[in-house]
Amino acid sequence: METLQSNEIVFAITKEDLQYEAKERIGRELSEDEILDVKKRLEYGIGESIGIIYQTILTEIIKK
Repeated sequence: METLQSNEIVFAITKEDLQYEAKERIGRELSEDEILDVKKRLEYGIGESIGIIYQTILTEIIKK
């Protein structure tokens, strides 16, 4: 089994990821201003729901 370092990034969303999703969903790339707006909204959305995400994931792991 793989071992992670204590300071290793576990999940990341890159600018390339955002552009891919934008092309798939709205048919075009985002401007720099739009990317900054998406970044703010992601930070807020993930920050607000991270507790629920952790609880759901950990509950599923325990069920195994």
